[in-house]
Amino acid sequence: MLRRISEAGPITALTLGEDLGLTDTAIRRHIDGLLADGLIESRALPTSGRRRRGRPARGWVVSTQGHSVLSAEYDDLAGEVLRFLERTAGPGAVAAFAEQRVAELEARYVKELDEVGTDPVERARVLVDALARDGYAASLRPVTGGPSAGGFQLCQGHCPVQHVAAEFPEFCDAETEAFSRLLGVHVQRLATLAQGDHVCTTFIPVTAVTGTPSTHHPTEGSHS
Repeated sequence: MLRRISEAGPITALTLGEDLGLTDTAIRRHIDGLLADGLIESRALPTSGRRRRGRPARGWVVSTQGHSVLSAEYDDLAGEVLRFLERTAGPGAVAAFAEQRVAELEARYVKELDEVGTDPVERARVLVDALARDGYAASLRPVTGGPSAGGFQLCQGHCPVQHVAAEFPEFCDAETEAFSRLLGVHVQRLATLAQGDHVCTTFIPVTAVTGTPSTHHPTEGSHS
């Protein structure tokens, strides 16, 4: 359930029950447990159209503590190593390391993306599946209105380097640049887990697409 919330949050209890095939009672029990452990928190759901009176709808997202549970336990050591690298070799060394790490990820994905051609939407779908497989809890959501209309949001509900990226944004910058190269369009990072948002969000502009594909939910990744 925690992984599903990380993928789709903010998500309502009703939607969680439908997605996981659980009763209202079972969902409430699980939510109460996650909430008691400090692993999730509520957020106001985005509104569309005319705003209704009364209390705004709420959904669940993974808390900072929840992301710690989803993250690997090497965060402290990785941060210490990167701080040592920065002191001894300078800030440029950290950026070079971040670029090298993302380049390895990019090299793994590029062949899969090239097999579907140059359409940025199709390439984004394949990228989402690859990221989900590697534990990033990724999804692709169409943007249907507002200033960012005419594109998609690539959402990542989990980031294995979230805590070190909070101190070293070079990791986020390198990943964003890699997404641009992989998709063949200039993407824009709108939000990051490292800066306290509940999901990493990258806007993918699409100006020449026939129709609007539905939200793409990738196959579950192997990571918890």
